[in-house]
Amino acid sequence: MEAAPPLFAFGVIADIQYADAEDGYDFDGCRRRYYRQSLSLLRAAVAAWAAERPPLAFVLQLGDSIDGRNAGSGQAEGALERVLAALGRLPVPVHHAWGNHELYNFSRARLARSGLNSRPAGAGAGAGAGAGAAPPCQAYHFSPAAPFRVVVLDAYDLSTLGRDPGSPRYRESLQLLREKNPNDNLNSPAGLQEPQFVEFNGGFSQAQLDWFNEVLKFSDENQEKVVVTGHLPIHPGASNGVCLAWNYRDALSVIHSHRCVVCCLAGHLHDGGYCLDSHGVHHLTLEGVIETPPESNAFGTIYVYEDKMILKGRGRISDRVMHF
Repeated sequence: MEAAPPLFAFGVIADIQYADAEDGYDFDGCRRRYYRQSLSLLRAAVAAWAAERPPLAFVLQLGDSIDGRNAGSGQAEGALERVLAALGRLPVPVHHAWGNHELYNFSRARLARSGLNSRPAGAGAGAGAGAGAAPPCQAYHFSPAAPFRVVVLDAYDLSTLGRDPGSPRYRESLQLLREKNPNDNLNSPAGLQEPQFVEFNGGFSQAQLDWFNEVLKFSDENQEKVVVTGHLPIHPGASNGVCLAWNYRDALSVIHSHRCVVCCLAGHLHDGGYCLDSHGVHHLTLEGVIETPPESNAFGTIYVYEDKMILKGRGRISDRVMHF
């Protein structure tokens, strides 16, 4: 008997961090970063995805598409154009999460006017899900095929990055960060009881969490299965303890109060990570392209069935079967 085909499939990639620059190293000076080569790896991923049959439903780009060093060299616009041109060769939609490196290069207002704004006009609660008004951030959701829904969270809704220093949200975020992190260098987790409170992470506003809760309530009522995505991991088991959303516990609390979420996908931690949590939710953090040697790669395709998701990884990303 022939196996049933997947309901749909989609591509996943994280932390491309392209810059037209020589190789460098991470902030600790230990991990090699292949800034220029990352664009070649992205193009190879696009070619592989474009050849998939049946075609993919969409691709998820999980944030940090270009590197922060572009801001200092005045090359941010050009770098983003090259990345978007590579992704533009795909015959399917690309959904973008915003990461810290996008926000090192551009304000949120500028990103909203860029090709990295994949949030549909009037998105959010609106189209197809009977939740309340969408929050004033980048969070949205869509349904690629019944009975599945994908929620894209805005993990830098609470953040100083990309915000006008005079704005209420900037002041609120800075106050929270300083309460939790007394270090002179706000990117240092040294000595912190909650080491995720560093400036290169961010968090979810209460408005976004309330909206998220309403979307999941709708999905529960309609027997949907939900995949949650965003740049930052929201479970310590799929992280290193530092690369986490500030208020990840609040996001987990929303998820665990519903039955519908089957998987959470993130980037940010270049080593990747995985755990199955106490409520049976899979948390998968993808390895980053930026620290992938030129002879390898770091992307995957996820095939979605009624009772499982099968990840076919390339290069540094391992194959994985996630039952639900």
